[in-house]
Amino acid sequence: MGEELSQVRTRFPPSPTGFLHIGGARTALFNWLFTRHHRGKFILRIEDTDIARSTEEALKAILDSMQWLGLDWDEGPFFQSKRLAIYQEHVDRLLSEGKAYRCYCPPEELEEKRKRALEERKKPKYDGKCRNLSPPYPDGPYAVRFKCPQEGQTVVEDLVKGRVVFENAELDDLIIQRSDGMPTYNFAVVVDDGTMGITHVIRGDDHVNNTPRQILLFRALGYPLPYFAHVPMILGPDRTRLSKRHGAESVMAYKEMGYLPEGLLNYLVRLGWSYGDQEIFSIGELIEKFSLENVGKSAGIFNPEKLRSINGDHIKGREPSKLAPLLLPFIKVKGYEIGEGEKLNKIISNLKARSKTLIEMANQAEFFFKGEIEYEEEAAKKFLRPEVIDIFEELIEGFKGMKTMSEAEVESLFRGIAQRREIKLVKVAQPARVALTGRTVSPGLFEVIDILGKGQTIRRLEKAIGFIRDSVACPGGENED
Repeated sequence: MGEELSQVRTRFPPSPTGFLHIGGARTALFNWLFTRHHRGKFILRIEDTDIARSTEEALKAILDSMQWLGLDWDEGPFFQSKRLAIYQEHVDRLLSEGKAYRCYCPPEELEEKRKRALEERKKPKYDGKCRNLSPPYPDGPYAVRFKCPQEGQTVVEDLVKGRVVFENAELDDLIIQRSDGMPTYNFAVVVDDGTMGITHVIRGDDHVNNTPRQILLFRALGYPLPYFAHVPMILGPDRTRLSKRHGAESVMAYKEMGYLPEGLLNYLVRLGWSYGDQEIFSIGELIEKFSLENVGKSAGIFNPEKLRSINGDHIKGREPSKLAPLLLPFIKVKGYEIGEGEKLNKIISNLKARSKTLIEMANQAEFFFKGEIEYEEEAAKKFLRPEVIDIFEELIEGFKGMKTMSEAEVESLFRGIAQRREIKLVKVAQPARVALTGRTVSPGLFEVIDILGKGQTIRRLEKAIGFIRDSVACPGGENED
């Protein structure tokens, strides 16, 4: 690549026939990072010529996904459906220059020839029946085909895969305009890339076989050839193409599952690109370090646990005040109406090292907001026993005398009770943990008490005392041996 990289222009061209999936998001990311690294222009183009399958819902989902991921575009979105006159102009030019021709072969005849070729184990290539037709033309519907060279080679100097050579004799006279006047994919893409001045086409390597046809079209139309970079596919754990059976495929599904956009982006970029042994990157670092030279040639294997781990690292690294607005919807869906503030920030500080997703954090935070704590059965049976009533009552008296309920004060109270009773601290702390959280495992107990505050802490201890007394009084209760 020359030094014209300050003029880099890339594009991402999703089709609004479905949601933005993980593979498409990674392609968009690679284009966006390459463009931002070289301070170029990133163009969003909507390939919506499949009118029957394109929907407003899918378009909105694609745009929402791009915005959530932070993959902002500099130009667009452009819509192919609004560029039909441009495609027609290019078709007419190729026809007038003898580089394309009208094909009157009916679809059923073409299908019959295709079947026969397959039966004879030949490549189902168009036989060129209409290639040399001249006026007067038949009166009937026709498609337009590109006159592909029948000799020589087309070479793709791919920035990822290296040199790939195609024999022109193996290529078809591809249809560039259907009989209904709509352009085909390969033709519209070339016209768009040519007229938009695209310098780098970065896409999945399932497009490699389209590339020689597109190169020939670029040359026929007189447009400069862009650089091509075909990145490896993403496969599921079973090494088949990633699909819904491997789990969530839509980008917005990951938002709903509590992933951070930077966590998902960090994971996706590592599926096919590396920078030494570094695993965790900020967006700024990715822009600084990304290059096509470090894109691998082998497929990336999607690993949900690795994604969770990387997302957990990004949660851990975020300031609580920046996580709060993202966490709130997951708390509110559980029925708790709370706002941002110091209490929520403390809760997040307490939980973020333990949470891989925002859903996990919301689940772990739930006991902070509950009016009534439910005890895990085994936890209550083991720790909420008659002998801890005195301990709870002493804790309550100690809390009533406190002014600040700071972690240091609370810890001093617990240690004092343990020393006076000549028991280990855990004999005081673990029953209190169950009384306050309902669980045997929770964030740091003294931090929990600091967040709950004096009133809530005392109420939960009093409730636990009542629970123990009721259990003892009730035959067959949980605390009966």
